[in-house]
Order: sequence, then structure tokens, then C-alpha cells
Amino acid sequence: MSRTVTQAFAKFLEDITATEYQANTLIPARKTGAIKILQKAFPSDSATPFSFASLMGSAAKNTIIRPFDDVDVLAVFSAGNGGWDKYQPDSRKFLYRVRESYNGYSAQQVGARGQAVRVFFEHGGHVDVAPVFRFKDSRYLLPAGDGTWLFTQPTVANSWFSTKDRELNGRLAPLVRLLKMWNGAHSKRFRSFHLETMTASTFKSLGTLQQESLEKFFQWAPKRIDVKDPGGESGSLSTYMSTTLRSEAIQSLTRAAATAQEARTAEIQGDHYEAKKLWRRILGDDFPIN
Repeated sequence: MSRTVTQAFAKFLEDITATEYQANTLIPARKTGAIKILQKAFPSDSATPFSFASLMGSAAKNTIIRPFDDVDVLAVFSAGNGGWDKYQPDSRKFLYRVRESYNGYSAQQVGARGQAVRVFFEHGGHVDVAPVFRFKDSRYLLPAGDGTWLFTQPTVANSWFSTKDRELNGRLAPLVRLLKMWNGAHSKRFRSFHLETMTASTFKSLGTLQQESLEKFFQWAPKRIDVKDPGGESGSLSTYMSTTLRSEAIQSLTRAAATAQEARTAEIQGDHYEAKKLWRRILGDDFPIN
């Protein structure tokens, strides 16, 4: 028996959502594997003792989609033993010191990427470790990649998103997962954090029909591109977009809105197969049409 559009969305979400094993075992294990080395390399009597780590990004917000490779970890270090005096003039030295702590482990290779250290696992996947000094409360100092430092409040941004998800009855994170599939199927014009924040800023309420929520997002999103960092540090999250990229992103949203409207009309008229074909055009070839 052929699935309805709503049933197809339920199956698609199941297929792209992290499994219980991945969420509760695999992701925490990757985090643990990365920080065990930091605990050994930066003991309590070192200049920069390792304090603690927490999951960040999509893994923390439950917006990660399968198949996934990366897990983001915030690694917090103490500056109490003179570490800040040592690394404050050049944050790159701190980043390189963290990177060097992973040298010599046959199961792992490491590469610096911007403001983080990427730890590759032998059997696939990687962890992006963002090393920071705590400045005050939830405010941290992150190496900027050019020798300077950036203020960041990722835990505030995470809490803001979690609050939004609760206010929307847990329907925000699944919608973001669907939008990440759309973004991935259409040139990945939006960065993950930007897309998450746009979605969370767009809705005051969400119904149970994912297809309805997607149609509304595509219609409203062109006016939500310039959302600000909910952590309060980065200003507008769209600054990475060139004029050309911004234009292409708006065009992509507009096309998706038109196709979503066609799909909704087909569904209302009872043509679920046609509607599912149109949603596949939006969400990618893995969207089920049978």
C-alpha cells in the first residue's frame, strides 16, 4: 500500500534522525575519545589545565542528520596557572598546542580547521574540538585563526534553541533536520548554525504537519536571512554570504516555496504520488515516493 504524504514524511524523518545507539552511545563515545587525550595532555598542574567539555552544534541540539561525520565539542581550559599570559599574544600557539596533544595516536589524525582542531577517527567520522578559555560565566575566548581571540557564547545559543524547541512542542528540531536535507540537496548555501537560527526565529507556533511548516518556512525565510547570533556575540549570521550567494539563496528559497505550494495542492486534491514526487524535488532523492 502506497504511503500518504504525511506517512512519507514520518518515514523520511526516521531515516535521517540519529538512532538511539548513535545519540546515546556513538556520539558520547567520540566526545569521550577526544577529551581523554586532552585530560592527559593538560593536567591540573599544567599552565592550561583542561577543565571540561560539552557537546555543541547539531549533536547538542538534536538537529544532526544521518549519515553524519562530524561532532562538535567545546573544550574548556583554565587560565589560572598562567596559561592566558602565555597564549594571549597569539591564539594560534594555543590552537597548535591543542593540536599537538593528539600527535602519535595511530587511531587518530588531526588537522586544524579555522578555530578548531579536527580529530579524525580510524573507522570514520571526526570530532571538531573548539578549545576555549572561560572569560566570565557563559562567555568564552576562542582562537580566531589569525592570532587574535573571539568572544563566544555557544552554550547560550544552545539554550536559546532548546527553549524555542520546547515552546514549539518539540517540533522545531525535526523541521530543522528536514531543512538541512533541503540545504544539502541544493548546494548547501546556508551554514548549519545560520539555518538553525533562521528556523527558530521564524515560527511562533508549529503544527503537526511537516509539509505545512516547510511551505511556510520557504515563503517567510527570505526575510529572516539576517538573523542575529542568539549568543549575542557575532551580530548578523549572514555576513559570510556574498551578494551572489545571498541572491542564489533567496532564489533557492523562492523555488522551494513554489514547489512546496504545488505539492500541497496535489496532496489536498488527493494525488499523494505527485505530491511526494514534488517533495522529493525539494528534499532530495532519498525522500520516499512509494
